[in-house]
Amino acid sequence: MSWLDKAIAFLSPKTAYRREAWRQAWDAVRNYDAAKTDRLNNWRASNDSADRTDAPYRERIRARARDLERNSDIAGGIISAFERNIVGPGFQLQAKTEDEDVNNRIEAEWKEWSKARNCDVTGQHNITELLRTAVRRKKIDGGVLIVKVYTNQGTIPFQLQALEVDELDEIALMPRNKGNRVKGGIEYNAYNQPVGYFIRQYNIDGFTMSDSVYVDAKDVIFYWAKDRPSQIREMSDMAPTVTRVRDINQYMEAVSVKERIAACLAVLIKKQAPGSSMGRSSIASEASDGYTPKTITPGMIADLQPGDDVSVVMPPSSGASAEGFLRLQQRLASAGQGLSYETTSRDLSQVNYSSARQGLIEDEMTYAMEREVLLEKVLDEIYETFLISLVLAGRVTIPNFWEEKRAWFKHIWVAPARRWIDPQKEANANRIALETGQKTFQQIAAENGYDWKEQLDDIADALKYANELGIDLGGVLFGKSEPTAVIDDDPNAGA
Repeated sequence: MSWLDKAIAFLSPKTAYRREAWRQAWDAVRNYDAAKTDRLNNWRASNDSADRTDAPYRERIRARARDLERNSDIAGGIISAFERNIVGPGFQLQAKTEDEDVNNRIEAEWKEWSKARNCDVTGQHNITELLRTAVRRKKIDGGVLIVKVYTNQGTIPFQLQALEVDELDEIALMPRNKGNRVKGGIEYNAYNQPVGYFIRQYNIDGFTMSDSVYVDAKDVIFYWAKDRPSQIREMSDMAPTVTRVRDINQYMEAVSVKERIAACLAVLIKKQAPGSSMGRSSIASEASDGYTPKTITPGMIADLQPGDDVSVVMPPSSGASAEGFLRLQQRLASAGQGLSYETTSRDLSQVNYSSARQGLIEDEMTYAMEREVLLEKVLDEIYETFLISLVLAGRVTIPNFWEEKRAWFKHIWVAPARRWIDPQKEANANRIALETGQKTFQQIAAENGYDWKEQLDDIADALKYANELGIDLGGVLFGKSEPTAVIDDDPNAGA
């Protein structure tokens, strides 16, 4: 600080502070081109908390994203790509306790409870459909609420209820606990941790809403993405993409209208001396200007009157030039969601094996990130509550469950199998990875969507039955390149 600033600060600290603030702002503009605000960079932006930035526009963006969901095939391609690859046909449970009998019992009970009549309070969606709905609503709405409901309708007194983020009561203001605050229908403690949700559910007529109901946070799974530390509510994942997708749709509509016009062949007949006939019949057959209307049919041969001239009107087509522009725009829209153009457009005309494989790898990284959040925030939470309800209902007996819950909660989810472009190359790569110890059989089975124990049991059963029939299927010993038949029921054979 210069001597002048020090003198000013002694007389007026406020003025000195203002001078220092302006000086720092000017240094930032002078040192960073990104901070310039001249005529070539007329960019106005401000820094606010995440909620002040999002809250005024959250509903509008959500409504626009839903409009694209209903009416845009490009948006549909993006959404369906996430549904197919994050959830797909669903996840397979593998309980990982030390008691194999308990594992088998838990897995059997989970398979039964996962049916629509048991897991969904409405009885309409099984667990896989609920997860696909959650992924879709997070993409479009920004999030979804899954409420734990304790009823006697299913195999155990525990079911799920999916609610839209619209059903958060945003007019609720009074917290249930002293010292807490309510914002956007959610009650927060001093650390901005949700402790309860005010919910006004849509009635069956679709117009009115029920009275506000308070639900403890322990009974609500709020599946959404938090991008900033100060963010407390959801924002549509499609927010960076909706404007581009909307522009693409409007451009395609304009091109479509132009192409329909271009497909119309018009013929104009010019007469040197249009005549007008006398009599009653000519009034009905001729237009008011004296010209008789003509039509064109395929293969028509017509004679013109002496002096008539023909002009053909053929509007120019712009379909060829539009293709490249649309491909670029859709590629950008897909990249904004972390996906490749080929995945969302299903256009594979410009890829080879290497580029398609690299695109799949990058896409899989995007899906893996989303899948990790879905499994940890949603499915793991559902499974733990399911297991507690299973024990309370007496459906399975687990010793020391309440003292060692963490040990009995151990489990993994087997994701859907990945399909490969060239199965032979992938099979050879797996064989080499297995022989060199880079992968285990469990990993390879999980990547293909199988339970490794069940797969080994199936292999053993097939080899055993083939040996009984005298057929050599050639059971493969890992690490060996030559197949070897390996089934013998007699433990003393060869002794």
